[in-house]
Amino acid sequence: MGAARTSTRRRRAVPWLVLGLWIAVLALASPFASKLADVQRDRAVDYLPASADSTQVAKIEDRLPGGEATEMVVVYHRDGGLSAGDRATAAEQIERIAGAHRLTGKPEGIPSQDGTTLMYPVASTEPGQDEKARDELVNDVRDIARGGDGLSVDVGGAGALATDASEVYNSLDGPLLYTTAAVVALLLILIYRSPFLWLVPLAVAGMADYLSMGVAYGLNQGFGTSVSGQSSGIMTILVFGAGTDYALLLVSRYREELRRIERPYDAMAAALKGCGPAVLASSGTVAAGLLCLLAADLNSSRGMGPLGTVGVLCALAAMLTLLPAILVLLGRRVFWPLVPRYGSTPKARRSLFTAMGSSAGRRPLTVLAAGAVLLGALALGALNLPGNLKQEDSFTSKPDAVAAMETLAEAYPERGTQPITVIAREGRAAETLASIRGTDGVDSAQEGRSGNGWTEISVLATAAPQSAGETATIEALRDKLDGSYVGGPSAEQIDLKDTNARDRLVVVPIVLLSVLLILVALLRSLVAPLILVAAVVAVWGAALGIGGLVFEPLFGFEGTDPGLGLLSFVFLVALGVDYGIFLMHRMREECLNGAEPASAALTALRTTGGVIASAGLVLAATFAVLTSMPLVPLVELGFVIAVGVLLDTFLVRTYLVTSASVALRRRMWWPGPLSRAAPEGPRPPAPPKEPEPVAVSVS
Repeated sequence: MGAARTSTRRRRAVPWLVLGLWIAVLALASPFASKLADVQRDRAVDYLPASADSTQVAKIEDRLPGGEATEMVVVYHRDGGLSAGDRATAAEQIERIAGAHRLTGKPEGIPSQDGTTLMYPVASTEPGQDEKARDELVNDVRDIARGGDGLSVDVGGAGALATDASEVYNSLDGPLLYTTAAVVALLLILIYRSPFLWLVPLAVAGMADYLSMGVAYGLNQGFGTSVSGQSSGIMTILVFGAGTDYALLLVSRYREELRRIERPYDAMAAALKGCGPAVLASSGTVAAGLLCLLAADLNSSRGMGPLGTVGVLCALAAMLTLLPAILVLLGRRVFWPLVPRYGSTPKARRSLFTAMGSSAGRRPLTVLAAGAVLLGALALGALNLPGNLKQEDSFTSKPDAVAAMETLAEAYPERGTQPITVIAREGRAAETLASIRGTDGVDSAQEGRSGNGWTEISVLATAAPQSAGETATIEALRDKLDGSYVGGPSAEQIDLKDTNARDRLVVVPIVLLSVLLILVALLRSLVAPLILVAAVVAVWGAALGIGGLVFEPLFGFEGTDPGLGLLSFVFLVALGVDYGIFLMHRMREECLNGAEPASAALTALRTTGGVIASAGLVLAATFAVLTSMPLVPLVELGFVIAVGVLLDTFLVRTYLVTSASVALRRRMWWPGPLSRAAPEGPRPPAPPKEPEPVAVSVS
């Protein structure tokens, strides 16, 4: 009797203890979470390759007198040609700008040959590395430089473009969080068909996101981990996407256990024991895949690895501790109106996944071949991907800086309008300047600041910014100028492209090897992990191919972000294997309980297909939220990952992996113990075909 009372008290105390610990942890994390936005950096150097020339230029400029310079171009334009009054207005406004701010030199107006445009290059060291001060400077210049009566005035240049990009990233946090939460809430309501249950995993995911912000701030302060608008946004997506996936798996198993176990505490313990290993393994695989980004040379990619891992691990901790505690405290009534009564059996439903398993079980080789052909055909669309994305094409709506760049490109076709920055040794500045002026493709070069052993030289090319001609000029300067660094906005784009190509060669094999080793250890097999990895690689290729078919023709995108291939690969491989683990873990569990491999594959699909489909829909929807953001790189990344997750969920997991398991039978588990079990008897007949259901259920 005493032992029973002690056990009952323990059942009541543990959930409250877990809830109390989480309240304490969130209270401790609160001061740090609120500071994450303060350490977010979206300067060029925060995205550039660590070892590139353009990165060295940015770092050395910080040490020159006055620090980093904010470069702008004030562009005055009238379609019919500028009047004398327009020129007087421009001169007066530039004089006001020079009087209000500390400029590096006196701005000189450069008229276009057709007389329609007048540009004033303006640079100031006033903000230094302070992004807020830079934005204030740019916005103040825009307030002073104004047109009217047919005279248009735009402020462009690298500084203005950085300000426009920063404003977009700073505006993402709220809309991204609210949109993601709304999408997840809607899907959970449809999945659970309960007015209360959906609130629990959504609230827990929100707490996990808050905790991840605090941990991310701690990583930045303790280890210097870079935090950008892109990486913090992806972290939020992963917390809600991966966390909701884990919640779906746990709640589905908990509902199942409540029908056969009377006490909610004991039912939750059984649910955690049943699905906990799969959730731990899948989250570990995702975290390992993301940490492989630490091998990247690109700062933005390398910083995304730790932040993405933090998001996944915080989601895991919340869904395996806080969510079970709250569900146990709320009891069975949280499932109302579909309460799983003790001793009841779920209402028989027509199962879409039974029908899928039946078709895969009858003709596994045919299904495999058809799926491989389909994925291969879709992957060919990657050949249609547009070229590298230019800076001015990175926004879905045109900001002032892009309008200025377009005006300059049209009005000054005979010369470059965006400076190339060369950093030379101070003692060799004159020699370097002469060498620059003698380089093909250089229009002009002018010596600027000197200090700390370095001299800054501003170069204008004869070709338009980010054109093939300007690229050739930059490469010629780098080949010719030994001991100097060549940077600037156009050089940064070249370095981004080259470094992303290098990172793909380094990071992709590491990701594949690490994921494969984890799967081998988990499944105690070599064949099954190889099939899972090959499947997710095929999905990545097909998703990129679909992107190639729609980015330019349908969305009107002028280019593809250089980092799209690597980032989409890492996320799709890590997250795709996630679902493979859910399915294969249940399949292995059925085999260990005595089922024959072919039967185990069909049973695993029938029992986990609904929850995997629901999880896939939620994860795809959370990444699809990125397609509503105003930056083309985020739209492209969100689209490719969302499409890849859907392909993986409804084609690869349900058809191809199941078909491979039925066709290979015990060979699927070679060389593990399951492959050496007693010989199978006659192959079991496939389940009878059932009509497809109207909706997918996870109950």
